[in-house]
Amino acid sequence: MRVWALPLALLALVACVTQSVAHRHAATAPPTVPMRAAAVDPAQLARRLAAIQPGWPRSRRFDCGRVKCVALTFDDGPGEHTGRLLDLLKQRDVRATFFVIGQMVAADKGGHTVRRIVQEGHEIGNHSWSHPALAGLSDEGVHRELQHTQDIVRRLTGVRMRVMRPPYGSTDAHVARETRREGLAQILWNVDTLDWRDRVPAKVIRRAATATPGSIVLMHDIHPTTVQAVPRVLDALGGKGFTFVTISELYGRPPVPGRMYTER
Repeated sequence: MRVWALPLALLALVACVTQSVAHRHAATAPPTVPMRAAAVDPAQLARRLAAIQPGWPRSRRFDCGRVKCVALTFDDGPGEHTGRLLDLLKQRDVRATFFVIGQMVAADKGGHTVRRIVQEGHEIGNHSWSHPALAGLSDEGVHRELQHTQDIVRRLTGVRMRVMRPPYGSTDAHVARETRREGLAQILWNVDTLDWRDRVPAKVIRRAATATPGSIVLMHDIHPTTVQAVPRVLDALGGKGFTFVTISELYGRPPVPGRMYTER
């Protein structure tokens, strides 16, 4: 293959469609998950893509001290509805932050969705391996939950995540200590759409629309009703003059490891 054709060939491989599977949480410690054999080794592909696009994921520059910025965040995926959400965000040229669960990444055969999240310029964050309340775990338990997810995302995408979200917002001093060791900032929220409880698009839209400059909005890409609400959420906030940014863009730089953030 000619050298100039390599990037096109690799990007075509990344675009291969695979089937998502249902979301499930596990209460046990995260196991080591072997990767399925494939025609192209995912780790090798991630290294080549990283070489083509150094500094991945790409970031834009915003002065969110002067511009009305809002960060839309989506938890618990990737799931069967994440692809549709990515389509909607791409149509509007909107970037968001996805806090992924390691087990869901492992279940997404071939890592197609997680690679697409990164390739399309979204930020990706660690939401643990199996979605436990981290404050109830030992230091070693917190380390395992974070490290397993760090490892699989880096293996598939070449990206080392810099932000995390503790499941249920469950955090304490020892969670802060472990996230600092892992180089991860703790990202919470100040606008909760409660889309996991009230799976009614109109309610999700109404709550998201309460965002103020610097807000971090919590949603979940595993619920079809949330994905259905997203276009009107974008209309409502866009109509108020908001600029949609990732978490790192909201702060202008990667947030400080271990520190907890709820808004700008």
